[in-house]
Amino acid sequence: MEARAGKTGFWGVLKRPFVLDLRALALLRMATAAVVLLDLAIRSTDLEALYSNMGVLPVVAVMEHGWSPYQFSLHAGSGLWQAQAVLFAVAAGLAGALLVGYHTRLATVGSWVLLVSLQNRNPFIGQGGDDLLRMLLFWGIFLPWGRVWTWDARARPAPTHYAYFSAATVAYVVQLALLYWCTALLKNGPEWTRDGTALYYAFSLDQLLLPLGRWLYPYPALLRFLTFATYYIELLLPFALFLPVGVARWRLLVVGVLFGFQLGISLTLYVGLFFLVNMASLLGLLPAGVLDGLARRLRPHAARARTRATDWRTRLPVWQAPWRLRLERTRPPSVGGQRLARAVRDTCVAVVLAYVCWWNLDDVAVLRPAGGLMAEPMRWFGYLFRVDQHWGMFAPTVFKDDGWYVLEGTTAATGRTLDLNRAGAAVTYAKPPSVVALFRNDRWRKYSENYLFVHNAWMRPYYCNYLLRIWHETPAHPRLRHLSVVYMKEVSLPDYRVAPPVREVLCDCELPKP
Repeated sequence: MEARAGKTGFWGVLKRPFVLDLRALALLRMATAAVVLLDLAIRSTDLEALYSNMGVLPVVAVMEHGWSPYQFSLHAGSGLWQAQAVLFAVAAGLAGALLVGYHTRLATVGSWVLLVSLQNRNPFIGQGGDDLLRMLLFWGIFLPWGRVWTWDARARPAPTHYAYFSAATVAYVVQLALLYWCTALLKNGPEWTRDGTALYYAFSLDQLLLPLGRWLYPYPALLRFLTFATYYIELLLPFALFLPVGVARWRLLVVGVLFGFQLGISLTLYVGLFFLVNMASLLGLLPAGVLDGLARRLRPHAARARTRATDWRTRLPVWQAPWRLRLERTRPPSVGGQRLARAVRDTCVAVVLAYVCWWNLDDVAVLRPAGGLMAEPMRWFGYLFRVDQHWGMFAPTVFKDDGWYVLEGTTAATGRTLDLNRAGAAVTYAKPPSVVALFRNDRWRKYSENYLFVHNAWMRPYYCNYLLRIWHETPAHPRLRHLSVVYMKEVSLPDYRVAPPVREVLCDCELPKP
């Protein structure tokens, strides 16, 4: 399976940037599976609210407003939260199998299918990290990331070498470059390219600002420097991935800079799992020298773990299944058959990669006066297999509209107004000490962001009525006769000025009369 990469000749030099280490791919697999498990754990706290018919987005609504005709979702097969729990459990089992490398290929395919299904069920809580996580699993189907450091590898001889090259390794490297290139090219507003004020406006968004960002905020010269540094890192650094000389050193530079870059984002802005997905995506680039050192350090620990596992197995009682299923090939595949299968696989990967490049070029081109490059009838493939992607974080400019929600309820008995967003305290329109703290997690923050857009006004009654229902599920809560979802809009202005907050009523809903 391992295709040895030649080191000499034109073809060997051309391949060098795309030769990956099988151990690095194993780390990429484990990190991807770990992020999937963490994502499932966070999402599982909102099974009813975000994925059932009793929540903010019933199946009929997502089918009418959130899908193309080519999308599918197993999670949309039922509106019950219990059905969602079953699918979440299956997805967690598959991600766990992927983490340890048990039936790795099957676990990768299953994890990808269920992740696509889950993301399609509620597309209004997604962000760029979800696109990347989905693509890592997709390319992982074609990568040998289960060849070493897996349960499956126990029964196979160790590879004679760890260098691996295929169309899938090209796709993986190109995908990472496209992510950062398109992120930079989509940032064509003057705040990024001329004024250097993009991070000033980003740190003006109280919905996103974290303590380190608050500490940096008062220093405009530093924010200007960091703005241009961000833009040019995203625009120029990916070119280092394609240099055929000093590949290991360039990769270490890319991984080191981007790890620090993502860590900086995570400490200053509330972006959910975005930074973790990006960090995980870089592990496949680690060069052999780093992995040799890592393997030497881990070898004694791995030996002790195997010894302990053997001891535990000898102590456990032996259980014999009443039946046994065994699948065998009547004869091993021929060398010619293996080559044909590899050629078909590489051809499929190359075609999809070309489509992904086309999609990203179109995504960048739609901001140009000439318009896009991909006709709408050609998009069905991207929607069906979810290789569609958009890397437009803070692009083309940073939002200037900030604010916070006041869930203004009126009690039926006394007409008193209270704020559901603050556990029923008396309504106040003053800015809370921490706007970020009002969101249960980043999925809710993203939902609230989409909730604001005028073209998503259809979402508002579902949310309003959901809030009324869950409020009345607690007997101690006073009964409400009316609820207003209020947004206190606060526009960020230049030079650390802020417009006075404006009260905007996004939705009103009444409790049905008995």
